[in-house]
Amino acid sequence: MKTIGLLGGMSWESTVSYYKAINEGVKARLGGLHSAKILLYSVDFQEIETLMRQGQWEAIGEILTSEVNRIASAGAEFLLICTNTMHIVFPRIEAAVDVPLLHIADATAKVIQSKNYKKVGLLGTSATMEEPFYKDRLLNKYGIETVVPESADRGLVHNVIFDELCLGKIEDRSRTEYLRIIENLASQGAEAVILGCTEIAMLVSPDQTPVPLLDTAEIHAQRAVEMALA
Repeated sequence: MKTIGLLGGMSWESTVSYYKAINEGVKARLGGLHSAKILLYSVDFQEIETLMRQGQWEAIGEILTSEVNRIASAGAEFLLICTNTMHIVFPRIEAAVDVPLLHIADATAKVIQSKNYKKVGLLGTSATMEEPFYKDRLLNKYGIETVVPESADRGLVHNVIFDELCLGKIEDRSRTEYLRIIENLASQGAEAVILGCTEIAMLVSPDQTPVPLLDTAEIHAQRAVEMALA
């Protein structure tokens, strides 16, 4: 079994789901008392979020690269960044470390391709929905088209993530709004919707909408299990 490196804490609420899903996945595959070999470093998200609001992506890249190298030096054989948004600095981190990094959009794209979806909706932070790093990777590497909510709804999705989900708050009114937005994306031709923020699955689940949902945290974690046991 390979040792998995996790860079978490963005937020810790969703990092918990990674730890649980990876260990459950290993147990399901190997049985008995087996669990995953994991090295986890969890950042102080307040520092990262402040830099994010200021658009200081270079500084974020420096911090995360340092922490990823710390995990790699401790013995991780491959690494996951347990968040969608921070993949905006993925190229910088990947170039600076000697162990493989598993991109969350690549893992998600493989599932999308297995379902033969060609067009999907994308929910996440403003950066994930509006910057090209995520949408272009899906399109250019995998031929997958994405649609995002209109401006006002993008703001709503973003604010719920930071003001509620990252703080562990689950509000029924926010769930109702998210389900409305998901239905709107489906009406624009989305065959499924990417929950492109690792906290969103805390709020909405597949049994609440007929639109297929792609939980990126779960997908990323399960791909890590496959790599660890390959």
